[in-house]
Amino acid sequence: MSQHETDKNTAVLTFRQENFRRRSRYITVFAFLAIAFCVIIVVNINSGNVHIPIPRILEILFKGTGDSKEVDIIWRIRLPRILMAAMLGGALSLSGFLLQTFFENPIAGPFVLGISSGAKMVVAFTMIFLMAKGITMSSYSLILAAFIGSLISIGFILLVAKRVHNMAALLVAGIMVGYICSAVTDFVVTFASDSDIVNLHGWSLGSFSGMSWGNVQITAIVVGVTLFLTMFFSKPIGAYQLGEAYAQSMGVNIKWFRVALILLSSIFSATVTAFAGPISFVGIAVPFLIKGALGTSKPLVVIPATFIGGGVFCMFCDLIARLAFAPLELNISTVTSIFGAPVVIYMMINRRRGMK
Repeated sequence: MSQHETDKNTAVLTFRQENFRRRSRYITVFAFLAIAFCVIIVVNINSGNVHIPIPRILEILFKGTGDSKEVDIIWRIRLPRILMAAMLGGALSLSGFLLQTFFENPIAGPFVLGISSGAKMVVAFTMIFLMAKGITMSSYSLILAAFIGSLISIGFILLVAKRVHNMAALLVAGIMVGYICSAVTDFVVTFASDSDIVNLHGWSLGSFSGMSWGNVQITAIVVGVTLFLTMFFSKPIGAYQLGEAYAQSMGVNIKWFRVALILLSSIFSATVTAFAGPISFVGIAVPFLIKGALGTSKPLVVIPATFIGGGVFCMFCDLIARLAFAPLELNISTVTSIFGAPVVIYMMINRRRGMK
C-alpha cells in the first residue's frame, strides 16, 4: 500500500471517529434535555401548596380519575402554567438566538436590547386604552400589540446600528431603550385608577401565573408555526454565520433574510411578552449554554436544542419562583436574573480574554 493510500485511509478513519464523537455528543445532550424536561414537568405538577403524590398525578393524567379538587388543581392551574412556561421559555431562547445571529454578537437578546420592554409598553398602553372603554383584549390582540412594540424597539436599534458600529455602544443604546420603555410603562400603570389596570403592574414584572388552556392553544399555534419557519431557515442561518459574502454565494438574499430574522425574533418575543410580561436573560444564557454543550453553532441542531433548553430553564425558574417563599410568589424575572446574569457575566469575561 502506497503512502498516499495510507494517508487517505487515516484521514477517512479520523473523519469517521470525529463524526461519531460529534453525533454521540448530540445524542447525549438531547437525551439529557429530554430527561430534564420530563423530570421538571413531574416535579412542577407534584409541587405546590397542595401536595399531590406522583401515583395520583399519573392516575389523573392518564386515567382522568381522582379527587375532583386535585383534578382541578392539575388540569386547570398547574398543567396550563407548566406548558406555557415550556413554550414561552423555548420561544424566548430562540428569539435570543436569532438576534445573536442577526447582530453577530452572543450578548444580543430581546431583554438586553430593550425589545421586550418596547413590547411591554405598547401592550400596557393598548390594554389601558381598551379597558378604559370596557373592551376586553383577545390573546391575538395582545400578541399583535407586543409585536408592534417589538418592531418599534428593533427599528430604533437598527437606526442606531447604522450610525454606531461599536457593538458595546449598540447594547448600551438597547439597555437605555429598555429603561425608557419600562419607566413609561411603570408611570402609566402606577397612576391608573382602575383596579384591573393596576394589576398590570404584576404582569409588567413577568409571571406565568393565571394561564389558561385558551392561552396554551393560541401560544402553541403561534410558537409552533414560528418554530417551523425558523427550522426552515436553518440552512440560510448556517450560511450567514459564515459571513454575508459566503451566504450570498450560496444564494441567500441577505436583505430579505435579515428581515425574516427580525420578524421571527419579534414574533417569539412578542408572544412571550403578551402572556408573561418581559423575562430577563433567558434569551442570552440558554443559547450560550446549549451551543457550549453541543460544541457547535449548527442551526439544524442548535434550534431544537435551544427550544427545549429554554423550556427546561423557564420551568425550573418558575418552580423556584413558586416555592422559594411560598405562599408568596417571586416574579419570574427575579429568578431568571439570578441564574442567567452570572452566565452573561461569564460570557463577557471570556470574550474580553479572547480579544487580548
